[in-house]
Amino acid sequence: SVLPISEKFNDYARQVVDNLKQSEIRGFLDDRDEKIGRKIRDSEVKKVPFMLIVGEKEALEGKVSVRKHGEGDKGAMALSDFIATFSHEFGFPTA
Repeated sequence: SVLPISEKFNDYARQVVDNLKQSEIRGFLDDRDEKIGRKIRDSEVKKVPFMLIVGEKEALEGKVSVRKHGEGDKGAMALSDFIATFSHEFGFPTA
C-alpha cells in the first residue's frame, strides 16, 4: 500500500501507484484523511506485505520510505530500486 503522510502528497502517491502498476506490482493508495500512524497500523492489521510511505522529502527526491510487514522500517530508497528489489524477491521479470 502507498501511504501519503498528508493530503498534499496524494499526487506523488498516485504517481507511485501508477509506477507500481506499470511494473505489474499491485499497489493501492490509502488516501484517507487519517494520521499516518493510523494508516500504518491499519495496513499492519491487514497484513499488507509492504507499505510505501511518502511525504515531502520522498516527493522531492523521488523516493519512498519502505516498511515491511513484521520487520518494520527498511529506510528510504528510490522507487526504481524498490521495484527492482521487490521484483527480484518475488520472481517477477524486470525491464
